[in-house]
Amino acid sequence: MLKRLAVAAVAALLATTALAEGKVLGTVTKIEMAGKDAKSATATLQDEAGKAVVLTVEDKVTLDKLADKRIKVGDEVKAKYESKGGKNTATYFKKPGGC
Repeated sequence: MLKRLAVAAVAALLATTALAEGKVLGTVTKIEMAGKDAKSATATLQDEAGKAVVLTVEDKVTLDKLADKRIKVGDEVKAKYESKGGKNTATYFKKPGGC
C-alpha cells in the first residue's frame, strides 16, 4: 500500500513539473493562422531581451482578434503560457492596455 502511494506521489510530481509556466511582454513579429477556419494560430513575440518566443494560440476570442487584425504584427502583447512537450500554449494573450 505504501509503495503504491509513493509511486502515485512521484507520478503526480513528475506530471506537475513537466508543465512549465512562463510569461512574456514583447512585440508580435509574426502571426500564422492555421488555415481558413483556424482552430489555432502561431504567434512569435520578441521579448525585451531580443529573444523570440513562439506561442500557440487556441482560444476563440484571441483567434478572432488575430484574424480581424485587432492584434497584429508590431503590437506589444502580454502573454502567459504553459510549456509542455516542447510547445508553448498561450493561456493569456492581450495588449497591455487591453483589446
